[in-house]
Amino acid sequence: MDEMPPIENRPLYVYRVLMKWLSFFIFGFSSVLLMILVLPVLRLTLHPREKFRKYARRFISASFRVFTRIMHFIQVVDVDPGDPAPFRHLSSKIVVANHPSLLDVVMLISLIPNADCIVRGTLTRTLVRGIVRQLYILNSLDFQDLLKECVDSLNRGNCLIIFPEGTRTPRSGKPALKKGAARISLLSGCGVVPVHIGGTDKYGLGKKDPWTAYNHRDRYVYRIRMLEELSPEKYRDLPIPVGVRNFHHEICAVLFDPAK
Repeated sequence: MDEMPPIENRPLYVYRVLMKWLSFFIFGFSSVLLMILVLPVLRLTLHPREKFRKYARRFISASFRVFTRIMHFIQVVDVDPGDPAPFRHLSSKIVVANHPSLLDVVMLISLIPNADCIVRGTLTRTLVRGIVRQLYILNSLDFQDLLKECVDSLNRGNCLIIFPEGTRTPRSGKPALKKGAARISLLSGCGVVPVHIGGTDKYGLGKKDPWTAYNHRDRYVYRIRMLEELSPEKYRDLPIPVGVRNFHHEICAVLFDPAK
C-alpha cells in the first residue's frame, strides 16, 4: 500500500471526513425519495417504458449534478470536467473509464444525461434496488442476455459506461482488465470514448480504504478528461476473438497510459 503523507490540518481533516459521511447520508436519503416518490410518478405518466427510462435517466443525471454541487459547497469534492459540452452531446457511445474511487459513476452520469451502465446484481439488495432494476443493466444476467441488453441500449441512443477494471483500482497491484467494452463495440459497431479520471488522491473512497479516512492533504479533485474516440472498424474483418483482444489492447493502452 502506498504511504500517505502526514495529516497537515487535523481539524480540517476531521471536518472533511464528517462531510464525506454527510454526503453519503444525503445520497442514500435522496435515493430512497427517488425510488418511492419520483420514479413511480414518472412510471405512471410516461409511456411506453423506454420513454420512462429515457427521462428517468435524465432526472438522475440532473440529481447527480446537484449532489456534486452539494459536495463542492461543503468542501468535499471539486469536479473539473474541462469542457462539459461534449459529454452532454454523446450518443450511442461506449464510455470506458478508469475507476479510482466510489464516486466515479456518479461523476460520469452527472455529465452524461443519457448514460446507461452495467451494475452489480448485488445492488438489488440495497437502498437503490428500485432504481437499478428499472433503469440499468445487471451483471447477474446470462452473458448473452447481458450483451443483447447492452447493444439494444446503444441502438436506442444511450451511452454505456464501462469500467474495464471491473472494480475500483486497488492501491497496490492491478486488477485484470476485462474485454467487455471491446466485445460490445464490435457487436454494436458503436465507437469507444475513453475518459480518464485523474485529480488528487481518492484515499477514503478507494478499494478497501477505511470509511473514516480522507485525503490527508487536499480535498478530492476529479479531473475528468474525454480522450479521442476509438473506432472498432479496423478490427471488424478479424476473427472475433482476435478482434476483441486487439481492440481491448488499444483501449487499455490509451486509457491507462501512465503519462496521463
